[in-house]
Amino acid sequence: MDTYQITTHTVEETIQLAEKLAILLKLGDVIMLEGDLGAGKTTFTKGIAVGLGVKRNVTSPTFTIIKEYEGELPLYHMDVYRLEHSDEDIGFDEYFNGDGICIVEWARYIQDYLPQNRLEITISYINEHSRELAFTAWGDHFKYVLNELQL
Repeated sequence: MDTYQITTHTVEETIQLAEKLAILLKLGDVIMLEGDLGAGKTTFTKGIAVGLGVKRNVTSPTFTIIKEYEGELPLYHMDVYRLEHSDEDIGFDEYFNGDGICIVEWARYIQDYLPQNRLEITISYINEHSRELAFTAWGDHFKYVLNELQL
């Protein structure tokens, strides 16, 4: 398991980091986003969407659980916060083994459904503009991604 930590000092820096990550992703990749409310999970997802060529505005899927976006690769943005005390499977395998990139906010609530190979990103609020992002790679592909992201 490899880790990487970085601090961003503006929203733009956070989005640029996410765009850089997006270029390194491939079909079937699963990204876990953890962090308190307002930490920047959806902002980070917006950056990945830009990097994937998504034209639509990305918003939190809190009330719909999953939003789908078309880009160079399909993007599946999940917010599973409302599934905290549920064992409901809403077709996670179809998304995780599908033809797109999955981003899962509050992924710890569906731990049993997550694939073994994934990238976990924890976003911590430092102040109004700064965030600390801690990346943990699960699997060889994401170890490669983290090495490339650090260059």
